[in-house]
Amino acid sequence: MRNKIKVFRAIHDLTQENLALLIGVNRQTILAIEKGKYVPSLDLAFRIARYFGVPIEEVFIYEDEEQNKS
Repeated sequence: MRNKIKVFRAIHDLTQENLALLIGVNRQTILAIEKGKYVPSLDLAFRIARYFGVPIEEVFIYEDEEQNKS
């Protein structure tokens, strides 16, 4: 799953550490999500989207495995 967390952080002038503190996780979690090494729980994904005030689909982009094979 791709995401635009880094883009939204830049728009809101936030570091990974700032965002992590605001949503209740550690900086390493934000880093791992941004790099695609960790898929956040649905709860965490919604917390991130709510913080930025956008629908979850604007932050996280689901990519079907079949779609990637094409």
